[in-house]
Amino acid sequence: MKSRPLLFALLLLPALALATPAQAGKRAKKRPHAVQQAVPPGPAYAKRDDAMQTADDIAARRDLDREWVRATLAQARYIPQIAKAILPPLVGTPKNWRLYRSRFIEPIRIKAGVRFWQDNRSTLERAERETGVPPEIVVGILGVETIYGQQMGNYRVIDALATLAFDFPATHPRAIERTAFFKAELEQFLSLMQRTGGDPLTVRGSYAGAMGMAQFMPSSWAKFAIDFDGDSKVDLRNSAADAIGSVANYFKAYNWQSGMPTHYPVRFSADTLNLEALLVPDIQPTFSVASFTAKGAVLDGDGLRHIGPLALVELQNGDAPASYVAGTENFYVITRYNWSSYYAMAVIELGQAIAAEMDRLKPPMESKSPG
Repeated sequence: MKSRPLLFALLLLPALALATPAQAGKRAKKRPHAVQQAVPPGPAYAKRDDAMQTADDIAARRDLDREWVRATLAQARYIPQIAKAILPPLVGTPKNWRLYRSRFIEPIRIKAGVRFWQDNRSTLERAERETGVPPEIVVGILGVETIYGQQMGNYRVIDALATLAFDFPATHPRAIERTAFFKAELEQFLSLMQRTGGDPLTVRGSYAGAMGMAQFMPSSWAKFAIDFDGDSKVDLRNSAADAIGSVANYFKAYNWQSGMPTHYPVRFSADTLNLEALLVPDIQPTFSVASFTAKGAVLDGDGLRHIGPLALVELQNGDAPASYVAGTENFYVITRYNWSSYYAMAVIELGQAIAAEMDRLKPPMESKSPG
């Protein structure tokens, strides 16, 4: 979500039967759009002194019209489902990569991804030339996030951000930090609307306030969203080109390295394995190939020739044995979008599945006549 990744806001999202993008690293989330605004909203924030004081503070810091900020925030409403949805999962909920994977690497997303790639091939290729980020990663992100704009969220962003800024559940283990985060995002959103001339009362997104095909939080929109279709405006909701360019720009900003794999297969040597030591850094690439293999990780081929640090990525499978890969710095970059190894692997594998289907659909080369 950083000036943290754009979906950092969804940190410890409730639906994590696994969790995300948090310091917990190896957790996965339910999609932000999965919860819909189905029941009447609660009261407006017009009579909340803390909300109106925040409006005044935002207006002063951002040099915005005070009455506009107050009037806008006064029309934001408390959404009970959001306050409930943001709570972390029950303790003991097992992580299950295979189950999580099945939500994303499935026929509907693959088919939609092929169509999106075909419709936007030249834009995807231009994004790769300019940023080094390959099409399958961008397509994987947009497929996991919103199925290429099919599910961008139905909450008014002003309601979502106000609910989490002023009524973040006190029982959440990180309530103070999260409250501050969402107040900052609310400020960014109001500033963005004022600067772009958008209507803050009509923009819709996820229950955490993420917007558009790429599900950018307001701070990430301000930092990383770009006009990639040349119409002099940024539209992540209706412009596939802007969404493609902005996702690629986001990864470029987090130091995506062109040509570097995201991960390598890994197995273990029973005689030398020190699994505990390998897992201590979590998904942060820390080990050289030499130190990685010295602790019992076995790499082959390209993995052994890798230049740069590696991390042991653990993907738990419920009661079944966990899956493991050796993650590179590019794997880690994907987790800057959503701090979850499950999420990153779903993005990678969805992109791979779509690329494979694209290859399968290519017309066969016409055979040349002899002579």
